[in-house]
Amino acid sequence: MMHVRRSPEEIAANRQRYEEHQRKGLEFAPKALPAPSPLPAPAIDAAAIIHQETIPGGWYWSTALKRGEALRIDQGEGGSTVALVAWNATDTSERLNLVDTVKVQWTTALGKGRVIFSDMGRVMFSLIEDSSGAHDCLMGGSTAASNAAKYPGVKTRNTRDNLVLVAGKLGLTRRDIPAILNLFAPVRVDDDGGFHWRGKLSNSGDYAELRAEMDMIVGFSNCPHPLDPDPIHAPKPVVVTRFRAPTPAADDLSRTATAEALRGFENNASMLA
Repeated sequence: MMHVRRSPEEIAANRQRYEEHQRKGLEFAPKALPAPSPLPAPAIDAAAIIHQETIPGGWYWSTALKRGEALRIDQGEGGSTVALVAWNATDTSERLNLVDTVKVQWTTALGKGRVIFSDMGRVMFSLIEDSSGAHDCLMGGSTAASNAAKYPGVKTRNTRDNLVLVAGKLGLTRRDIPAILNLFAPVRVDDDGGFHWRGKLSNSGDYAELRAEMDMIVGFSNCPHPLDPDPIHAPKPVVVTRFRAPTPAADDLSRTATAEALRGFENNASMLA
């Protein structure tokens, strides 16, 4: 790769353009998102439920998901981090993209009212309910090496290997696995760029609901986050419920909160044209 050396003047001009674009984006965005969803999680209408799956601690699962359906991921028995990846069901080269998700919404704080983008600038998920607001889209998941260092002498499962198995069963390879979204992972970044686990941000029994904005294949891994301070590898089971979501209203927050979300949904509409 050839690196282009830029002058201080060019760097300053690029930064000025970036900051102007950021200012406009933040002016459009809501000054405050809704409060976290209430606990305990309300019951889902039984007639709307399509499937319910319990993912044991340390294990993985994948499911098809149709546009207009939703997934509730429920910790149920206590704190567990759930890694999530997703692909467009009709073209798996389009996949979850957390870099764009963070960049175009000007925040790493994903919660109720935010959306999750694909690498084609389309919206994959809308976060329609979320009791936590403590999700990690920066660090990635556990690996065999990180677990060996963290739990010496103990045989454990890890997120990377779980997702390789998910991909393989879908006819994909490890190169097709996108960066993962860690649900229920209270990671925060300090002023020096260090990552820290802030356990007080999580509640036992937290849940999140993600509405599908396109047909997808979604994969999960239920393994401890690399920063989880618990020295014992004992993740709790989580329950994933696939259900028919209510039709979004015209003023649905996820669809109107930012100019970038509006453009993302316009891109989604082009898929249906």
